[in-house]
Amino acid sequence: MKNAIPSAIQNFLFGATEAAPAVSTSRRSALMGGASMAAAAAAVVAVPMAGLSASASAAPAARPVARTSSTLTTRDGVELYYKDWGAGQPIVFSHGWPLNSDSWESQMFHLANNGFRVIAHDRRGHGRSSQPWTGNDMDHYADDLAQLIEALDLKNAILVGFSTGGGEVARYVGRHGTKRVAKLVLVSAVPPLMLKTADNPGGLPMEVFDGIRAGSVANRSQLYLDIASGPFFGFNRPGAKVSQGLIQSWTTQGLMAGHKNTYDSIKAFSETDFRADLKKFDKPTLIIHGDDDQIVPIDASGKASAAIVKGAKLIVYPGAPHGLTDTHKDKVNADLLAFARS
Repeated sequence: MKNAIPSAIQNFLFGATEAAPAVSTSRRSALMGGASMAAAAAAVVAVPMAGLSASASAAPAARPVARTSSTLTTRDGVELYYKDWGAGQPIVFSHGWPLNSDSWESQMFHLANNGFRVIAHDRRGHGRSSQPWTGNDMDHYADDLAQLIEALDLKNAILVGFSTGGGEVARYVGRHGTKRVAKLVLVSAVPPLMLKTADNPGGLPMEVFDGIRAGSVANRSQLYLDIASGPFFGFNRPGAKVSQGLIQSWTTQGLMAGHKNTYDSIKAFSETDFRADLKKFDKPTLIIHGDDDQIVPIDASGKASAAIVKGAKLIVYPGAPHGLTDTHKDKVNADLLAFARS
């Protein structure tokens, strides 16, 4: 299986099984770190990327929002799948890349059984939603979320975003405000900005994300399997208890998403600057992050967001990986329930 991808990607993903500190928040512990992934990008056969631009064609003419009990058709004609369980104050979940709403099932089941109405949709291009060629960016993600909230007429909602979904929630606030929002939660989330820039020196270099794109083009199936079996859940750490079920679930969800959609989304989650959006947070905010997150290192994300959002409460999970909604689901469930009831 390892031979299906370039050797540079193999070296990064599988070399990490050697003894390593229990906790690392350096750039070298981030997914697809720096020099290794720059080499991976160079090892992959070049693909004309101009034709893959997210803005390659104009969006369809706007149309009225239409919905059924499990689907919503947006104004630009994209069908979104969503699930809506329970009754009570609404909690709306936004999932990470390249997953879908099933990744929230543990939290949704727990909160619906404790008196809350829980809603989660598959982002455009992911899961059971349709796969548009264009519009795979944070503005469209946020607008889709807004249309779902408005179509269901949700009020006093608690918005919860994991990883890329945390960016979606932040951009929603930036573009649509908080008139329908009671509270906000960011879990292992990508804001404020993942990319290293002149005014964001703690971010990750572009070579990291170029490497993920290269791996996706070379062998997306193997890339997803390697992420799930390695850094996402911390299964590359010494003594980790590996769950084949979690690996298979993550990989299956990823492959349900569109190739072009997930490719474009790498740019969306890595290059979108959410700092201005976070400054518009004016509701109680909880930030949850593991201090051994190898995908979205805590210093440039969870801690940085907590420093921007006024009054934010930061809960750090010692030794927890990026995928802590599964590896630490009982604690996440308890913390979300306590915050929702507070």
